[in-house]
Amino acid sequence: MSDKKPKKELSPFEKKLNDFITNHFVKVKVIDKIFFLEHLKTMLSAGLSLIEGLDVLSKEIQNKKLNNVVHGIKTGVENGSQFSEILIQYPKIFPPIYVKMIASGEISGKLEGSLEQVVTQMKKNYELTSTIRGAMIYPAVILVAISAVGILMVTFVLPKLLVMFKDVDAELPLPTKILVAITDFMSKPLNIIVIFSTLFITISFFIYSLKKYPKFKKIIHKININLPIVGKIIKQINLARFSLTMSSLLKSTIPIIEAVDISSEICSNVSYQYALKIATEKIKKGINLSQVLREFEKLFPPMVTEMIMVGERTGEIDKLLDELSKFYSNEVDKTMKNFSTIIEPVIIILLGLGVGGIAVAVVMPIYSLTQNF
Repeated sequence: MSDKKPKKELSPFEKKLNDFITNHFVKVKVIDKIFFLEHLKTMLSAGLSLIEGLDVLSKEIQNKKLNNVVHGIKTGVENGSQFSEILIQYPKIFPPIYVKMIASGEISGKLEGSLEQVVTQMKKNYELTSTIRGAMIYPAVILVAISAVGILMVTFVLPKLLVMFKDVDAELPLPTKILVAITDFMSKPLNIIVIFSTLFITISFFIYSLKKYPKFKKIIHKININLPIVGKIIKQINLARFSLTMSSLLKSTIPIIEAVDISSEICSNVSYQYALKIATEKIKKGINLSQVLREFEKLFPPMVTEMIMVGERTGEIDKLLDELSKFYSNEVDKTMKNFSTIIEPVIIILLGLGVGGIAVAVVMPIYSLTQNF
């Protein structure tokens, strides 16, 4: 006789609550999507039908949200819909670029090849994003630590140290006066709340303005690409994404006009989006892509336009764009690995100025007092 208790069945309310939490709070990671598409491609290559592959994966996928999506896709395919037609219903999980690549594979009868191309694109994008995020962790941690120590010094340590200067009748040096004023201001909790509230509101308004006002966003993005060091990194990232996306789309036999249009949406900087949207319209009029991109020489270096021109002449533009994507992805990787080395001197200088300023402000009045005795 089995000791196992029968599994408790959820009530309708519990099921609705569970579905709500899954749909709104559970995220589908890139790794989960890669797992799904890569294994689906493997099963199709092994001779399984699309429905059989989806059925197997629906039992293997651990992510609840993606599992529900796969069940929905399977039901749609069983009812006679195309695989790509159902994927369109989940744009947050499967972006249009991947859906169009899969649709192209279905039309040409090469769904397995399209899935492989999508998986490759996902992996390269994931590696690029991971490289960028990884490089930003170190400076972020350092800046947070410095800020925390600075606030601790100004609010707790310095007020006790500088209290002796307030009782001195002698004229205090300017650095000491500034330091005393700052510590007096920061030692009051209400002032700290006001500062952080103002900072939060300013950042929130800035983010809101970027989303709400395209002209403001365009100005900020234009400034970003002209910044020293940071501007070069932004250009490399956008060129890597552009060339990688274009290469993948053209390999999937998607027309160049549509490929350029989709690539514009993948770029994170508005200046690149604007340039590629113009390119889309001019290509429709018969102008070559390389010729259009030459008009934006600050965004697309001669190496990019020349390689695209060679690809247009030889009919191998997808291969040359693939080489460009590898080059710029490697450049981003190298730059990001050296990013901590680049930013370390800046952090050390700022830290030195801060510590030096505090030391001068504390030592100067003590030195003046000893001179008077």
